[in-house]
This record gives sequence, structure tokens and C-alpha cells, in this order.
Amino acid sequence: MAAVAAETRWWRLLLVLSIAGLGAVGTPQPPNIVLMLMDDMGWGDLGVNGEPSRETPNLDRMAAEGMLFPSFYSANPLCSPSRAALLTGRLPIRNGFYTTNGHARNGYTPQDIVGGIPDSEHLLPELLKEAGYATKIVGKWHLGHRPQFHPLKHGFDEWFGSPNCHFGPYDNKAKPNIPVYRDWEMVGRFYEEFPINLKTGEANLTQIYLQEALDFIKKQHSRQRPFFLYWAIDATHGPVYASKPFLGSSRRGRYGDAVREIDDSVGQILQLLRGIGIAERTFVFFTSDNGAALVSAPKQAGSNGPFLCGKQTTFEGGVREPAIAWWPGHVPTGQVSYQLGSLMDLFTTSLSLAGLEPPSDRKIDGLDLLPTLLRGQLIDRPIFYYRGNELMAATVGQYKAHFWTWTNAWEEFRQGIDFCPGQNVSGVTTHTQVEHTSLPLLFHLGEDPGERYPLSFASAEYQDALRRITPVIQQHRETLVPGQPQLNVCNPAVMNWAPPGCEKLSKCLTPPESVPGKCSWPH
Repeated sequence: MAAVAAETRWWRLLLVLSIAGLGAVGTPQPPNIVLMLMDDMGWGDLGVNGEPSRETPNLDRMAAEGMLFPSFYSANPLCSPSRAALLTGRLPIRNGFYTTNGHARNGYTPQDIVGGIPDSEHLLPELLKEAGYATKIVGKWHLGHRPQFHPLKHGFDEWFGSPNCHFGPYDNKAKPNIPVYRDWEMVGRFYEEFPINLKTGEANLTQIYLQEALDFIKKQHSRQRPFFLYWAIDATHGPVYASKPFLGSSRRGRYGDAVREIDDSVGQILQLLRGIGIAERTFVFFTSDNGAALVSAPKQAGSNGPFLCGKQTTFEGGVREPAIAWWPGHVPTGQVSYQLGSLMDLFTTSLSLAGLEPPSDRKIDGLDLLPTLLRGQLIDRPIFYYRGNELMAATVGQYKAHFWTWTNAWEEFRQGIDFCPGQNVSGVTTHTQVEHTSLPLLFHLGEDPGERYPLSFASAEYQDALRRITPVIQQHRETLVPGQPQLNVCNPAVMNWAPPGCEKLSKCLTPPESVPGKCSWPH
């Protein structure tokens, strides 16, 4: 059976390489894969998507040389579940990255979380190793920080980055500063060996992450080995930072400085690929984990363009992402694809590039986008939007149905916590959880991308759209098998008190008494 499976994968690889034009004489080598995942970057932060300052020349050039996806979605409006979905090809409700501590609550992996990515999930780097790929993650992991969740235990060969967000600084008494790892061991902590100046916004982290990427690419090129680079940097997540040469360089303030540095870094990575002659053998995809965090706007957040609300919500601003595919000589230049895309598609598409089939023993939600990328084919598919344990909305064709609406609670809103600043839409951006399952709110996203004008329940258009959407939702609900929730239990004793390697740096801290309890997820 293993021999048959291997032969099947081999023929699939030959087919992919033939399509891609890489099936040269001799042993074919699958293309390198670089996935660039930004943190809280909004759809409207790119010049090519209409940002008026036009401060992303390298990303705009990447789009001109590749394919732009204006309708590309995260799998969740929050960081950890979105990343888990990308690396497993599965909705968070399936892979366990959700909570049942409250209805429709967003959960993630702060440093007191007990859970993380389950061993039962097959991650992309783990599968790519079957095809001989060298694998590296640079930046934020965010799928659990306890030893069993370490990225090198889930398929990555190398890691430089952090297990959690760069929040802080902490006093290392009530809460420890977040560690930075090189491979298995910590090499320092944020705000200590890796400073972030909250007053000025200065930090050199993006430059460090850039160098890690460049060095990895050069090393694998010299070894003639295909590589998978997951470049998950976090400069656009609050507290926003940039290195000194970029501070003050943007018309958009500190957030714009961070975007300009990211843009420059992307340009350097693409230039290296061109310079060492492997651009035509390297597939690159740029996107973000969720929408811009408008709750921190305008100083610490970006733009979601014309779309409603932002991070934490399942309105378009929370889940529609900037997205560019680049593969010179294979992806046609200057193309705009209206394919409905998802972060989860990067899992399946990457496996297809490597000549691998996705796991057949579980439901995979990601699609193989190679027919879209190489031939412009459009694939009919729904997009499901979950918030915690609840299906909040779905897109089928050009219609989006909202089964529940909720931004955040009145109590938070009255304290100034606003996920939709300046965008109140009566009956839509609600501050209580409002159920619409019997009569969903429907929007035509082509005519109303801002979700401001729900279709009339009495209209023929509404009835026709509902007839198309209803069986899709019914089938999804009937076949859904939720995973074991990973984001329910928190415990201060599991924080980053004594990560591996801390003893070499004299950085070990004493953990408090173990007091496991329910995590609190207010929204």
C-alpha cells in the first residue's frame, strides 16, 4: 500500500511540475514555497488595494508581476485560530482552536493557555518533509507554547521567533516577558535581549526576521534542497514597531512605518530569489491572519478599505485579507482573480505544488488553487465564518448570509472598546448577540461590499439567494464533527517562566502554584 501511495504521489508530482514547466530532464525538484503571513494587516493597507499614500511599492510590484486576490479570507477573525487553520487546512472548529466557555467567543493562545495544536493534526511542514523539503518558521508561532506544542515537534526544522504576541513589558513576577527562540531553546525575551521601545516604537525585529529569511533561502539554495519558509512576522500587531531607519518615514504614522519596513523586506526577499536565479522555482504568497484591529486605530492599526468593522468580527473588515501570489514564469503577470480564496487553501495548494495529496482520513477545508493560479479557473465554493463555536456567517457566490450578528458587548463598548469605529449600521453592528438563523441578513458583496444594505426579506433576490445558500449550510452543519476545544483552560503556572534554554542565560523564573481554571473570553 505504501509503495502504491508513493507511486501515486510521484505521478502527481510529475503532473504538477509538467503544468508548472519544471519537468526538465533529470530528477525534477518541486518548487520552493514561501508563505508570508502578516499580523493584523488590513486589506486596505496596500497601494494596489487603494491605500492613498501608495507606500507599498514592492508589494504593488509583486501584484503587477503576479496575481491579486481581492476576495481572499482568513479562517477566523483572530490570530491563533487563523494560523491553526492555515497550517492544517481545516476550520478552527475542526482542529480544536476554539472555546466553548461562552457562545461565539473569540479565543487565542495567551501565555497562560493550557492547550495548543493537537498531535492528531497534520501540519503543512510535517507533510512537506515527505517530499524532501527543508522547513523553517520565522516569527510568531501562536499555536501553543508548552513543550508538546513546540513547532519543531510539528514539522519545522528551524525556528526563530516567539510562541506568543509581543505584549509587554512585564515585571517577570506576576507575568514573565515572552521568550524568543532559536530552534529548541530561548535566546532571550522581548523587552530584554530583544527591546521594543513603546514610547518611540523602535525595535529591530523586522530586520532580524528579514535576515533569518534571507540566510535560510541562501543556505537551502546552496544545498540544492527545496524549502518551505513560513515568514510570520508581527510588526503590524500592536504594540506596532519599526526599526530606526523607517521610523517617521510614513505619512500614516507609526503603523505606516511598520508597513513600509515590511514592504521593503518583501522586496529584498523577492530580489534575492531573482538574484540567485530561483524566482521561477519559488512560489510566494503574501497575506494576513485577520483584518486590521480597528479597536486600536488610528495610531496602532491599519485600514480595511471599504469593508465593515475589523479584527474580532466576522464582517468583511475582520476576515477579508490582502493576498498576492507570485511565481514568475508560471502565475500570469498582472492578473486579478475573483476566486473566493481562504488561508486554508494555502495548505492544500502547497501540498499540490509538492506533489502530495492532502490527508484522506479527515475533512480538509482548503482548496487546491493551482487551477486558478496557472489557468485562471474559478472554482465554486462556500466560505464559512466562525466565531468560537458558532457559525456566524457564510458566503456563497456573491451573497453573504449572517446567521448571528455581534461586535462586542455594550459594557465594553461603553468603555471605548469599539471594533467598528465610525461604522455603526443599525441592526447589523449589534452589541448583543442577535440570532438571524430563520431569516439571515443577506448582502450582495458585489453591489454592497461594505455590508450596509441588507436585502429586503420580501424581495425575489433574497428568496433566490436563500434557496441557494440554505442547502449548503445544512450540509455543512450535518457533516461537521467539532474537534476537542483547546482554548478552554488557562493556568498562570504554565506561562513562559522557565522555557528550554533559560538556564544557559540565567533567565529561569519560578512559576506560581498551579491553579487551572476557565479562560475568560469577553468577546
